[in-house]
Amino acid sequence: MSRSLLPLAAAATTVVLWASAFVGIRAVGHDLSPGALALGRMLVGSLTLTAIVLVVRSHRGGPRLPDGRLLGAVALWGAAWFGLYNLALNAAERHLDAGTTALLVNVAPVVVAVLAGLLLGEGFPGRLLAGMAIAFAGVVLIATTTSAGGTDLSGVLLGLLAALLYAGAAVAQKRLLVRIDALTVTWLGAVAGTVALLPYLPTLVAELASAPASAVAGTAYLGVFPTAIAFLTWGYALSRTTAGRLAAATYAVPPIVVLLSWALLGEVPAPLALAGGVLCLAGVVVATRPRRVPAPGPGSVERRTPTAR
Repeated sequence: MSRSLLPLAAAATTVVLWASAFVGIRAVGHDLSPGALALGRMLVGSLTLTAIVLVVRSHRGGPRLPDGRLLGAVALWGAAWFGLYNLALNAAERHLDAGTTALLVNVAPVVVAVLAGLLLGEGFPGRLLAGMAIAFAGVVLIATTTSAGGTDLSGVLLGLLAALLYAGAAVAQKRLLVRIDALTVTWLGAVAGTVALLPYLPTLVAELASAPASAVAGTAYLGVFPTAIAFLTWGYALSRTTAGRLAAATYAVPPIVVLLSWALLGEVPAPLALAGGVLCLAGVVVATRPRRVPAPGPGSVERRTPTAR
C-alpha cells in the first residue's frame, strides 16, 4: 500500500471499529454497569497496547518515555479520553436510545473544528464547514428516525459531556503528537484511563461473576478492537492530518452503526435512516476532500504551501 494512503486506511479502520463499539456497548450494557464496562474494556485495551509496545520495541526500539510536565499532560489526557469519555458514553446509553445518543456524541466533530481553528491554527475552511453541516444533517435524520422517544435530562447531559470530552481530547492529542509518537501517546493514555477507572474494580469483579459468556466476549472485543486498535490508528491518522478533517471523517460512524445493527441485530433501518446515512457519507466526502491547488501558469512564480509536520 502506498504510504500516502496509510493515513486514509488508518482513519477508515478507526471509523469502522468505533461504529462497531456502539453495537457492542448496546449488547454488553445489559449485563455490565457503565463503570464496570468501561474498566473491563480499558483493562483489555491497555494489556493489548502493552503487548504491541513490547513487540515493537523488541524489534526496532523506540523513543524515550516522556517525563515531567509532558508525562502529566499525557496522563490527564488519557484519564479524560479513555476514562471519563467511556464512562459518560456508557452511562448515556442507559438513559437514551441509540439514535439520540449518536446525535449528541456527533456534536463533537463540530466542536473539534471550532477548537482546532482557534487553538491549532487550522482555520475554518469553507469546504470543511459545508461538509460538516451536510453530515450533521444526516446524523439528525438518523437520530430522528431511530429515536424511541425515551429521553431524560440526565441522559442528555451525559451525552453532551461525552461529546465535549471527545472534542477536547482530540484537540489536546493533536498537540501531544507533536512531541510524542502515536503508539506511546495511545499506550500511556490508555494506562492512565485504566487507572482512573480502578474504583470500579469491585463492581466489575462482582458483575463478571454472574455475567454470561457473551458479555465477557463482548467486553474483550471492545477492549482489543474499538479501543486498542482503533485508538492507535486514530493517533496515527491524527499525526498526519488536521484535527478538523479527521473529526469530520467520524461522521461516517452513524450510517455504519445503522448497517451493523441491521446485519448483526436484525434491526431493519427505516428508509429515512438510510437517506441520513447517505447524507453523512456525502458530508464526509466534502469535508475531507483535499483542496486542489491550481498548477502555476507560464511565467508565474510557484508558491509553496506549508505542510503539516
